[in-house]
Amino acid sequence: MSGGPVTVERLVTSGTFTLDGGSWEVDNNVWLVGDEREVVVIDAAHDARAIAAAVGDRRLVAIVCTHAHNDHVNAAGELSDATGAPILLHPDDEVLWRMVYAERGFEPVRDGQVIEVAGTALRVLHTPGHAPGAVSLYAPGLGAVFTGDTLFSGGPGATGRSYSSFETIIDSIRDRLLVLPPETVVRTGHGDTTTIGAEAPGLEDWIARGH
Repeated sequence: MSGGPVTVERLVTSGTFTLDGGSWEVDNNVWLVGDEREVVVIDAAHDARAIAAAVGDRRLVAIVCTHAHNDHVNAAGELSDATGAPILLHPDDEVLWRMVYAERGFEPVRDGQVIEVAGTALRVLHTPGHAPGAVSLYAPGLGAVFTGDTLFSGGPGATGRSYSSFETIIDSIRDRLLVLPPETVVRTGHGDTTTIGAEAPGLEDWIARGH
């Protein structure tokens, strides 16, 4: 029985990002991918109640974290408790996860793993650099990739803080993301969407400029 067409919904939540003793007010994109019956949440940020309301009466298949900076996971625990959905995270980000959840576990995801929702495949691409366990989720059936804070409209994510590397994020973008079809829509962790084709020409400029 079909649950209708698969859709991508964006919910913007607001809160605080903290790391290395600093604190910044941020707006985060929370992505919901699914149909009328079931859905995946990508990056449960700041407001578990608002995210649960967006999920509605659909089955929450999983809460997928593109990385474990607090502003991308700080609503994951409450949302998981409310729905029973597992929290999925690349294990290389455990050090960042423990800064938010000292005792709570998560289900590890690996490069190449496929997460299925409503007949749609989300393929895990390990794209470290912004964080060691950062992943992107490629949905070829939707013509989209969810990049978290790895690639934004205008260039790579920040790499000036602990557990980050500019050289690594450039390698991830070049080798894992820019090889996707140029029309692929890039749905980011903050701000506006873009496309792979729009971002590809700027890579050499970013390499030359450094970070």
